[in-house]
Amino acid sequence: MNLVVGATGLVGSEVCRRLASEGKLVKALVRTTSDPAKVDALRAAGVTVVVGDLKDRSSLDAACQSAKSLISTASATLSRQEGDSLQTVDLDGQVQLVDAAKEAGVEQFVFVSFRNRENPSLQFPLKAAKRTVEDHLIESGLTYTVLQASWFMEVWLSPALGFDFANAKVQIYGAGHNPISWISFADVAQFAIASLGNPAARNAIIEVGGPEALTPLQVVRIFEEVKGQKFNVEHVPEEALQAQKEAASDPLQESFAGLMLQYAGGDAIDMDATLKAFPLQLASVRDYAKQVLTP
Repeated sequence: MNLVVGATGLVGSEVCRRLASEGKLVKALVRTTSDPAKVDALRAAGVTVVVGDLKDRSSLDAACQSAKSLISTASATLSRQEGDSLQTVDLDGQVQLVDAAKEAGVEQFVFVSFRNRENPSLQFPLKAAKRTVEDHLIESGLTYTVLQASWFMEVWLSPALGFDFANAKVQIYGAGHNPISWISFADVAQFAIASLGNPAARNAIIEVGGPEALTPLQVVRIFEEVKGQKFNVEHVPEEALQAQKEAASDPLQESFAGLMLQYAGGDAIDMDATLKAFPLQLASVRDYAKQVLTP
């Protein structure tokens, strides 16, 4: 049995769908307040739904029973409910989940994290939470896989974060000259599933990105080619992002400013060795552009 935590989220729901389509036994941890339509979609896909919350240790103990593997994609970054925060979900909740998995005898814990670029001076709450959970998982004695994912194209190349491709207006953080290994959330789900029982993923931290590293300005050029229209590009200087981070009154706001600064610094990953161990077909930025721009 495979337990998925964060099952109504972007990556988690895709993990559930793919596992179920492969005929694997899957149970999804959902909350009483989860979107009913998303929960119904999980059930329709053949997923067993169990009710629980990262903030409730007893519910995690119950959910982990009979689970052979656990994939956790949960985060309070994109959707928050009452009582959710980076502290309660991304830090304390994930630490509790690791402890519950260990006590239940889970054989492999796959933790979807994000990139740990070497920049000691750039600290923010989400980064600290992810690193703390990674360390706790590694020290737990569980067989672990940490997937440090690069930037999700469906999030960072979307209108919600200033990449308004429909109206040919985009916002770029920094100068836009540093390459990033943009990855599809669906490919992160692929990596999570491919890690299960895979010797190459045993007790490993794996950096995962897309098939090519492209600068934000190169990404704009691709979208212009696909759309057949020149884009209006606005740059947000790193100094403005730093000021935004320093002025933030909320840990999540500070973290998003920190992530934008990290984006400005670039994140190129050499995926050659990883793709030999995990021979997956990955979506490119051009694939994504065609998907969102094709009527």
